Amino acid sequence: MINLQQTITNYLAYCEHQKKLNAKSIKAYTIDLEQLRRHIVSENIPEKTEISAYIGYLHKTYLPRTVRRKIASIRAFLNYLEFEEIIAENPMKKIKTKFQVPLVLPRTITLTVIENVLRAAYQELKQAQSVHARKAALRNAAMLELLFATGLRVSELCSLNTDYIDLDKGSLLIMGKGAKERVLQIGNMEVLSILRRYAEINTAHIRDAGCFFVNRLFSRISEQSVRFLIKRLCAKAAISQHITPHMFRHSFATLLLEEDVDIRCIQRMLGHSSILTTQIYTQVTVEKQRQILTAKHPRNRIVVNL
Repeated sequence: MINLQQTITNYLAYCEHQKKLNAKSIKAYTIDLEQLRRHIVSENIPEKTEISAYIGYLHKTYLPRTVRRKIASIRAFLNYLEFEEIIAENPMKKIKTKFQVPLVLPRTITLTVIENVLRAAYQELKQAQSVHARKAALRNAAMLELLFATGLRVSELCSLNTDYIDLDKGSLLIMGKGAKERVLQIGNMEVLSILRRYAEINTAHIRDAGCFFVNRLFSRISEQSVRFLIKRLCAKAAISQHITPHMFRHSFATLLLEEDVDIRCIQRMLGHSSILTTQIYTQVTVEKQRQILTAKHPRNRIVVNL
């Protein structure tokens, strides 16, 4: 019989070294497949009845979005086994797994809030008293500007290597999900200016570290550090709304849509494989239209007495 644990180990190695999936994807696959392995009584590749029972357990235990992800992890694993001829047929093909997942609209930030966060970052730069404080403030302002200017994922921001960014041409090479590459342009001169100022004052550290955004130890900045920075600047700007780095990405897409930018252009800039993923932002703009027409329409000021 085929050992399930060893097969999972081989599959994860394949995902890492051949498919070039990022660390987050590998971690998610590891968690999902290890959970499946623990749920299966034997150490063999699960059969249709076992997978069906496990999917039933998932539906009783987790929210729909989590269930969908875990099912996708299992399906990808079994597809790999079928392709490698480790099993004759993927048992998931005979199991109905489609179900309705509630639509969750992306959380966005208004342009005013983004402006206030940026103002707080530039205020810190203006008030910096030491060389160290100035370097940190320049980096912080540059990171926030780049998040909003390009719609980067925070993981993409932190993984920017020195040779991925060309400040003369104003372009970035982004290594996105699934090792998919895309090139983004920086169109705003103020954004380019702060990036160049940061790069100039940190030239040696950036070169030695091999990454563009460095921490106080002159190694790659962490995603958690970016989240903490945004939280701190929001507090400084008296913004009560909980803001995450990903909300800059959501706002980037939504605000461009409101400026009538073609959705397929936004899809390419965000690095979405499918237009369906990008179309979620059209729902946000429709909701905003509803809010505007409910609260701002002049009809609200008309009183008709019959």
